[in-house]
Amino acid sequence: MRRQEPPVTAVQQEARRRRWRRLPLTLLALAVGVAGLLVLVIGLPTLWRYSGESVHHYADPETHFRHGSIGSEVSGLPVRLWRVLPSLFPEVFDDGHFEVFGFLYAPGDEASGGDLPIGVGTRQVRGVEIAWFNCALCHVGTVRESPDAPVRQIAGMPSNNLDLYGFIDFLLEIADDPRLAPDSVLAAMDEQGQSLGWIERRVWRHAVLPRVREGLLENRALLGPLLAVQPAWGPGRVDTFNPYKLIQFGMEVAELEEAERIGTSDFPAVFLQRPRQGMELHWDGNNASLQERNLSAAIGAGVTEESVDHRAIERVADWLLDLEPPPSPYRPDPEGVAAGQSLYMRHCADCHGYQDGDRYVFEGARLGRVEPNARLGVDPARLDSYTETLRRYQLTLFDDDERYRFRHFRKTDGYANLPLDGLWLRAPYLHNGAVPTLYDLLLPPEERPEAFVRGLDVLDAEKGGFVAPACTPGEPLEAGFCFDTSQPGNGRLGHDYGTELTPEERSALLDYLLTF
Repeated sequence: MRRQEPPVTAVQQEARRRRWRRLPLTLLALAVGVAGLLVLVIGLPTLWRYSGESVHHYADPETHFRHGSIGSEVSGLPVRLWRVLPSLFPEVFDDGHFEVFGFLYAPGDEASGGDLPIGVGTRQVRGVEIAWFNCALCHVGTVRESPDAPVRQIAGMPSNNLDLYGFIDFLLEIADDPRLAPDSVLAAMDEQGQSLGWIERRVWRHAVLPRVREGLLENRALLGPLLAVQPAWGPGRVDTFNPYKLIQFGMEVAELEEAERIGTSDFPAVFLQRPRQGMELHWDGNNASLQERNLSAAIGAGVTEESVDHRAIERVADWLLDLEPPPSPYRPDPEGVAAGQSLYMRHCADCHGYQDGDRYVFEGARLGRVEPNARLGVDPARLDSYTETLRRYQLTLFDDDERYRFRHFRKTDGYANLPLDGLWLRAPYLHNGAVPTLYDLLLPPEERPEAFVRGLDVLDAEKGGFVAPACTPGEPLEAGFCFDTSQPGNGRLGHDYGTELTPEERSALLDYLLTF
């Protein structure tokens, strides 16, 4: 029997009508709630991803030296872009990778697999992994004992490979190249298998890549006029302070005195920093503080007051305190070594210390002190590039933090007498790398090579240094860079100590120097 429905009262009918009238509002509220939930589920993780920063920690101090971040990424490029630049500009990379600019890769790393070179650290900044320079870029080099010998990478020696001028010039040149447009870059990433999500793709198209181009154009406006008046640096060299003036302090090339516009010099070795505490550091001895020297070098690598990672820099500095150079592979005639040591102790040890068997002795009346260039007579360009104006600007850095504020910079009148530990790894010689070998350094200055190839890593067992054949400026080379000592800043004259010795005495002195 069918169940009889109870009668519907007037009150119930009115309640039903009200529920139907409220239904659109209920559905709207539900939609708003679902949308809000989606914002929480999708938006908050996205916001979290594109805010803040993180950095990879390396437990091994040498790995940290080679690959760790020091806070320079504010000046850098996204890692994804590093990986596609060779395919975007094949005419520059010649089907290779960053080796074309002298970058090195750690054993086992593969550029084709996306690994970055030694001397390039990374940091996640607002959801984008950025890469730029660290200390190892300029202070890891290579040697071979013969053309067929395996390559040895040595941390702490000057980079004899890196063509920093060429790399910077390349980046400035491509700043407005159509291949750096979002469509082209994103297509290259897709082809390489670098997957981007829907949101990430739009972030890259509308924020990341436009900012990269903007930064490159800004740097071109700043650095382009400077590079235009300087001879190409060549591998293993850098202008330490002039880019610093333009980028950090907003100076313009037109403001610089003509004498200060070229300050190119060799990368220095960074072995055994502990015995150097208190010495006058930098080529011109303009600072006696290891901490300030290190922090200033980090700024030169792209660090700013805001981005600096003091702990990371100090960790590198601590490791370098006792980093010893590998012993010289040369085994010159013992009698020549003994005779040469006697000459060296009379003529050279007061300024440079000396080698005693397997150890270097950091003792000498003028060791680590500035020698006036009026006496040395070497090329003055690097000395002249550091000015009182720059010093005043530098003393404003970190002025709100007494731990890091610069206090010790000064203008000098010459170049510092450096210790010569690891001398076999430090060719070419003089502060500007204008003399290819130790043999040539002992010749009268006017007899030293006028032009030679640098950027090679095969040792010259007879002359001390690297093989450096003569070259003709302007003519193409199969390998290396033709260094022309007639160019501004490249002068080979001066430091004529030992040139008055007889040929036999010079030969003996060279034998001793080969043991360093």
